[in-house]
Amino acid sequence: MLSGVFMVAGALLSLAAGIGVVRFPDVLSRMHAATKPQILGLLLILIGVGLRLRSGAEVATLVLVGVFQLATAPVAAQMVGRAAYRSGRHRPDLLVVDELAAAAPTTPDS
Repeated sequence: MLSGVFMVAGALLSLAAGIGVVRFPDVLSRMHAATKPQILGLLLILIGVGLRLRSGAEVATLVLVGVFQLATAPVAAQMVGRAAYRSGRHRPDLLVVDELAAAAPTTPDS
């Protein structure tokens, strides 16, 4: 029962991430939607699957998948955000604070 609750909650968070990627207006907002709920959703699904399997090797594999996702998703989001900002593909009117405006060029030529 608990395993099913974790998997359904993870699936709903992953669905919310997918909807956010489609519905949000700019790259930076989409990047946020693609990383935060997607990673938590995946971790909840992995916990649910781990509760069902209960084998040492299989749970170790699930832990490795979770650790690699936690390590790579923030780095990928940082690189996508940096590339979007530097190429000018973000919407400056949606930024509350733009700390990089004076430091980073925003033209594709730079």
